[in-house]
Amino acid sequence: MVTLGVGLVAASPYWRAVALVVRAADLRAPLLGPAASWGRRAVTAEDVLVPVAGGPLRGRLYRPAGQDPSFGVVVASGVNPRGLDEPRLEKFARAVAASGIAVLTPELPDLLDFRIAPRITDQIEGTVVWASRESQLAPDGRVGLVGISFSGGLSVVAAGRPGLRDRVRFVVSLGGHGNLPRTLEYLCTGLQLDGRRRPAHDYGVAVILYNVVEAVVPPDQVDALRSGIRTFLIASTVYVTDPREGLRLFEEARAREARLPEPARTWLHWVNTRDVGALGPRLVARLPAFAGDAALSPDRSPAPVAPVYLLHGVEDNVIPAIESTLAARSLEARGVRVRTLITPLVSHAEIQRAPSAGDVWRLVAFWAAVLRTG
Repeated sequence: MVTLGVGLVAASPYWRAVALVVRAADLRAPLLGPAASWGRRAVTAEDVLVPVAGGPLRGRLYRPAGQDPSFGVVVASGVNPRGLDEPRLEKFARAVAASGIAVLTPELPDLLDFRIAPRITDQIEGTVVWASRESQLAPDGRVGLVGISFSGGLSVVAAGRPGLRDRVRFVVSLGGHGNLPRTLEYLCTGLQLDGRRRPAHDYGVAVILYNVVEAVVPPDQVDALRSGIRTFLIASTVYVTDPREGLRLFEEARAREARLPEPARTWLHWVNTRDVGALGPRLVARLPAFAGDAALSPDRSPAPVAPVYLLHGVEDNVIPAIESTLAARSLEARGVRVRTLITPLVSHAEIQRAPSAGDVWRLVAFWAAVLRTG
């Protein structure tokens, strides 16, 4: 680690990368504590409206205070109802901005409502077009694009569209997918394409059910069942940062279950009890209609010209790490420059806090490569 520290001093991208990683993850690794202050700038944040087709999106612009940013990035979040105020998104955006990079986080309405739809890709594309025309974000007319969770794959799709060909510096997918139907089938079955079984996270299966409610219950039960599922999903996200409020919402979801008629009551019971084994097999047949659009899968869409960086957690059970491996193969076969890191430091698009020196070094090297591209 001493050798690593000396090397970082002499290599600017690595210096910036180690500071970024430490700030974003709040790492407590030996000898890395002081790195949180290396090159750190104060950060300003302001809410903006991003004009895109279909109506403007709320956005938040983070900038290093008192200086022009070296470049800018658009960061698209995952499926989460807290939008711009999601604590982990805010923390990541501020950590990047503190490194001298402007950050724009657009609020994507479908993701707020736990929906995965083709227009999300359109909105990411529209956001990048707007950002690339703003001098405070794109001094040379190009921005980086970072997608988290399901937005990772959708960002790769957006970057491959003709309208973004010369506007994107790089694409980073954090825990993203290469093929959406394949990913959702994994969530329903726990079976990866390589034949390995990994118990899937119940949150992902509940999101699938939320998107196909109309296909599983009578019309007069759709709204009530979807409301119950939404309460459960909100509880799951809130619990991460506010356990007491999360538990209250879980209790509310169980109360909603008791008031439902059949078959909606049984469906919500499976959600509330996290019974992936009951839910998953019953949802597989609904996947093609829900997830088949090419705008939702990188391997079914034109490839980006910009380099692509794929970061994934080894034990991710929302979107399995094999998705980044397969996405890399598909992109490389079409001439894209790809760098992939599968690491135990990450769960699902979130850095863990028990690092080894080797894992930290590999993560720093990954982000240093991104920063060199910027």
